Amino acid sequence: MDLPVNAYQYTFATWNTFLTDIINLAIAGIGLVGRRHADAIDKLPGVSLCAVVDPEEHGRNYAEKRNLPCLNSLEDLFNEVSPDGVILAVPTKLHIEQGLVCVKHGCPLLVEKPLGTTSSESQKLVSAAEEAGVVLLVGHHRRYNPLIQKARDVITAGDIGRVRAVHVSTWFYKPDDYFKKAPWRKRNGAGPISVNLVHDVDLIRYLCGEVETVQAQSTPSVRGFENEDVAAAVLKFCNGAIGTITLSDSIVAPWSWELTSREYPIYPPTGESSIFIGGSHGSLSLPDLRLWTHRNGLRDWWTPISATTLTREGSDPLVNQVAHFAEVIKKTADPLVPGLEGLQTVKVIEAIQASCINGQVVAVDDI
Repeated sequence: MDLPVNAYQYTFATWNTFLTDIINLAIAGIGLVGRRHADAIDKLPGVSLCAVVDPEEHGRNYAEKRNLPCLNSLEDLFNEVSPDGVILAVPTKLHIEQGLVCVKHGCPLLVEKPLGTTSSESQKLVSAAEEAGVVLLVGHHRRYNPLIQKARDVITAGDIGRVRAVHVSTWFYKPDDYFKKAPWRKRNGAGPISVNLVHDVDLIRYLCGEVETVQAQSTPSVRGFENEDVAAAVLKFCNGAIGTITLSDSIVAPWSWELTSREYPIYPPTGESSIFIGGSHGSLSLPDLRLWTHRNGLRDWWTPISATTLTREGSDPLVNQVAHFAEVIKKTADPLVPGLEGLQTVKVIEAIQASCINGQVVAVDDI
């Protein structure tokens, strides 16, 4: 099978080792996601949160409780603090603008997913970082989950044979309060395709290979928002596999990564799976890591089929991601999710959005 060109094997255990030199990180945007990054930093002995960039009152209050400087802008940050790296957890529409400020100052950055609202904007940041030699990581944190690395190892080893199909279910119900707290979530470009599906697309690219074409449909939000709330897509991979994805943030259901992976305790786990990868010699479901094969290596639907639940290490992918960011800053590791990987995922998402509008098959390379 064809795997992403920037993918590589990495030993996750090394990301939790003690870092001898303290890496000072700043977080821009200390909302829900920014605070999760701060919590991850607190769990790492060799990494320290040195400042917060947030002009809002909640940012100042958070910084005051933590006895940290709170700056109104990244320019103020670089004038007064000079961090070793910046985590951008601001709204997506600000990623490129603020990312370019970090690049201008030669500061390594970890940008929350998606990299940008469009691939053309995202390309500007990727190109600027490459030209300046500045580290640019994209926050597709699920790649740092040990169970995903185990799944990738199983697929790469050929344990399920050639990947032929993958199905992803991303169904959940976001409460009205989620949108009231942040009205930007109601607008175009902030629907579940951009905000949620980008995670799943990145995962299946990492596990199953590059996407060649997509064909998709979506329906308008039943709550009257500008964006969609139901979508589905058929993806054709460069290696010949076919993928299907269904997505909604207005369906009450147990089948989504958030509700099945146990990555974040705020989501009550359901014990279900949400990703199914089918191969010529077996199939794998995630996140339960169940490998299905016929007995004695036979491939016959009249032969009993059974599952083996695979084992893997357990650790917090967000903590692993920050630890990896610190190691990349120290030049002791290569980026697992560099800017180009984030850009390619944005292109697939953009192709899905374009297909939802025109109803046609869209080639990712045409984006």
